[in-house]
Amino acid sequence: MARTVLVTGSSQGLGATIAKTLAAQGANVIVNYYKSKDAAEALVEEIGKEKAIALYADVTKRDEVEEMVKQGTEHFGQIDVVVNNALVGFKFDPVKQKSFADLDWEDYQQQIDGTLKAAFNVAQSVVPQFIERKKGSIISIGTNLYQNPVVPYHEYTTAKAGLIGFTRNIAAELGQHGITANVVSGGLLKTTNASAVTTPEVFDLIAQSTPIRKVTTPQDVANMVAYLASEQADGVTGQNITVDGGLTMN
Repeated sequence: MARTVLVTGSSQGLGATIAKTLAAQGANVIVNYYKSKDAAEALVEEIGKEKAIALYADVTKRDEVEEMVKQGTEHFGQIDVVVNNALVGFKFDPVKQKSFADLDWEDYQQQIDGTLKAAFNVAQSVVPQFIERKKGSIISIGTNLYQNPVVPYHEYTTAKAGLIGFTRNIAAELGQHGITANVVSGGLLKTTNASAVTTPEVFDLIAQSTPIRKVTTPQDVANMVAYLASEQADGVTGQNITVDGGLTMN
């Protein structure tokens, strides 16, 4: 994969798995971090400094995103693919999750900013060079919970559902410039930092509900992202591809 990929929130968890998978297939990787600088730099060391660079940015802040894109472009010459993976301030905890009656709008706003505003900032910052080259791919991480809210994570799921509308609109407008946009919606992943507090009972329930009797792993999702980031997927756009072992079926 002779492409350079920016993966937001990739110092650990799913993002780190995506970064390592892409690098193993030949891509250059920009490892974006916000708080976990040490983890990001350790990941770059693992991948190899000739193939990866760690760059700071709070993806909800446009000026920081533009600076990250500028630095990544100068380092590798160009950016070919972006993966909107960063997760802002959310834990998949079915015990502590607020009921709808207890939620504040600020809870929704935090997830909307972390999901939609972040994707907007990243996409708008890279699209000019995509249009100039008539080539580019925007991949965003969604969730199967909008189809099957086995646990009602209200604010998180609502923001991710909006991400699908965002993606399909930019796919429709930017396709004429050779730009694709897709969503990869995983199930609850076993295990990331965000799902570390999920109880074994919930994982078991999900596993027994899937046709293949297993919980989705970060590697399962990373494999689909790697496909969409490759030339083999240049004809795929505007899609929400679910990777959850068949728990939900489109």
